[in-house]
Amino acid sequence: MQNVDIRRAANEASVHLWEVAEKYGLSDSNFSRKLRRELPDAEKAKILDIIEQIKAQKQTVTE
Repeated sequence: MQNVDIRRAANEASVHLWEVAEKYGLSDSNFSRKLRRELPDAEKAKILDIIEQIKAQKQTVTE
């Protein structure tokens, strides 16, 4: 499986990949296809940052 670090980070943050896709500006299906091949480090960093943003938003809502 490719991009395991992204998938693991999303899972640990309780963030769905469709939420990441939406914020990234892609449809869920296009984002899933994008994850089939290992991404460059710069793109991974951007996606991991999006995961952290969504996680922070969810924590703010529940507080």
